[in-house]
Amino acid sequence: MKAFEAVRILDILHLRGTAPFHWSINMTAFVTQPAPDFKADALVNGEFKTISLSDYKGKKIVLFFYPLDFTFVCPTEILAFSDAIKEFEARDTQVIGVSVDSKFSHFAWTQVDRKEGGIKGITFPLVADLNKTIAADYGVLLPVGIALRGLFIINKEGVLKHITINHNDLGRNVEEVLRVVDAVDFSEEHGEVCPANWHKGEKAMKANAAGLEGGRQQKGDTGGAPRLPPPSRDAAGLKAYVASK
Repeated sequence: MKAFEAVRILDILHLRGTAPFHWSINMTAFVTQPAPDFKADALVNGEFKTISLSDYKGKKIVLFFYPLDFTFVCPTEILAFSDAIKEFEARDTQVIGVSVDSKFSHFAWTQVDRKEGGIKGITFPLVADLNKTIAADYGVLLPVGIALRGLFIINKEGVLKHITINHNDLGRNVEEVLRVVDAVDFSEEHGEVCPANWHKGEKAMKANAAGLEGGRQQKGDTGGAPRLPPPSRDAAGLKAYVASK
């Protein structure tokens, strides 16, 4: 494909709202490579601190971006991570949230009760990416100046093992994040690979033909409908969702 043809296709995708913008140009985060370090102000368990990603080296890290404070899907995700924080701690994993809001906005949001759309009780760090450099380095910054729902799992050596980036309409599944964290642990500890739908306690595989043959398992459908419908994209929808939890 000629260069001008590729550019034309991207222009068309932009008009349709599906273009990848400049992610591949600006993105420095890449699986198998060291995660981009940063230093920024953050709200940590109710206190303002300056933190770096490297502060947590020696632990696994779940770094997740969300668009903005005081919105609708975002608190459901942040509260889901908060409700599962003991599970992450048991896996020696630090959860860190990032948005382009200020540390003061983060603080104000943590003072609002859950039933009112707030995130009161959050203890893990919320980073203030005011200059948007962290979101840009991780390839999730939109041209409008907010982040997509990017999630990055980093191992104890600071290497990126997993990346997912959702459209901002789509909230994330914290149980799936825990599953992948378990898979990172298992593969690095045992030198085996984890097949599709693998969960902690199940057999993994050797990365060879014999391992493939021995690892074949008959498994039923592990999918299922969500336990609750997603909130509608307004304050009333969020309140109804939180009340149903």
